[in-house]
Amino acid sequence: AGVIVPPLTGDGFTPALDTLTTGLTRVLFPIVVLLALNGLVVGVLNAHDHFSIPAIAPLIWNLVIIAGLVLLTPLFDGDDRLYAYAIGVLAGTIVQFAICLAALGRIGFSLRPSLNLRDPRITQVLKLMLPVSIGIGLINVNLLINTTIGTLISEEVPAAIDKAFRIYMLPQGIFSVAVATVLFPSLSRLASRRDLDGLRRVTGNGTRQIALLLIPSAAATIALATPMVRLVYERGEFDLESTRLVSEALFWFSFSLPFSGMNLLLTRTFFSLQRPWLPTRLAVGSLIVNLAVSAALYKPMGIGGVVLGTAVSTAAMTVGQAYVLRAELDGIELQRTLIAMAQVLAASVVFGLTAYGVWWVLDDALGRSLRAQVVSVLGGLTAGTIVYAGLVLLMRIPEAHQILELFTARLRRRAS
Repeated sequence: AGVIVPPLTGDGFTPALDTLTTGLTRVLFPIVVLLALNGLVVGVLNAHDHFSIPAIAPLIWNLVIIAGLVLLTPLFDGDDRLYAYAIGVLAGTIVQFAICLAALGRIGFSLRPSLNLRDPRITQVLKLMLPVSIGIGLINVNLLINTTIGTLISEEVPAAIDKAFRIYMLPQGIFSVAVATVLFPSLSRLASRRDLDGLRRVTGNGTRQIALLLIPSAAATIALATPMVRLVYERGEFDLESTRLVSEALFWFSFSLPFSGMNLLLTRTFFSLQRPWLPTRLAVGSLIVNLAVSAALYKPMGIGGVVLGTAVSTAAMTVGQAYVLRAELDGIELQRTLIAMAQVLAASVVFGLTAYGVWWVLDDALGRSLRAQVVSVLGGLTAGTIVYAGLVLLMRIPEAHQILELFTARLRRRAS
């Protein structure tokens, strides 16, 4: 680390900062290996339909980091206090891995060291990893495109895009990642049996569940973009103009939210079929669309034009994935999915109007203190959610009743 860090930091770092960076790198570097092993263990747990421990482990990870900050920070002085955070992150990662490893043992699965590079399964995994790694890298390239084109507008735009993206990713992480993670083992088992009927059914059902959750989420961030950004960010040097920029970016990001969630599930379906190059090629096409649209619209639309490139490219990739997957599976329940999405879209419009109306009334009555903003935003979201839930249940959308039954079943189990 002492040899590698100085050339990477260049002249921008002082010798003292180089030394600190080198020390922190030494502390944090084992995390790379631990996270890789943890990902392997979590994958095995998910394959055996165990999702609770992998979901709880990151919470424990955060608690260990917080404990590390509280207990270790007084032991260091000045900039060296960063070591408290680094040690906390390392300890949290170790604990997270230990928890998942213990869960693996409870299902009768053990890890044994083995190195056989001629094992055909290793070759197969490496072949499948390459396009997946490229696809993940392309996500970062898309963000780089937005940031680079954003600098042509103003110095503030890249930071505004990043802040909007953080809010945008919240429902994505809560809903679509959860659905795709839970369904992936089922998709893999169905694909291994070449059960195309089952694959069509599970993929279609998962797509409709994601639409049921993410279309209203998009409606919420469209309707309440400015109040949300003001609540989360507007303090200190983050002024009204900063709120305007981030809100505009969040507004346009919102249109890509349902498509992004569907992309995740459809990509997992391709992976289950062991056809990872197909979504990777589509991701390259999506990147080109993003670049073209953002470059064409950043002058007339500003930050909105840059982010709209992401929305258009994400929608294009979803359509492309659905088209290719329809041929692979001889259908994907497209008609049923489009009908359900139309119903969800109608209910989501009402959701957005209700959320905005309730927020407006509360905001006018309570003012703009931090506590008042929390009440206004949460009040609008709660009212919109209640109305939306009632509408989709009245429409008898099957996926809405599935989620309701799952929720009530968990409540009954906890009560008993």
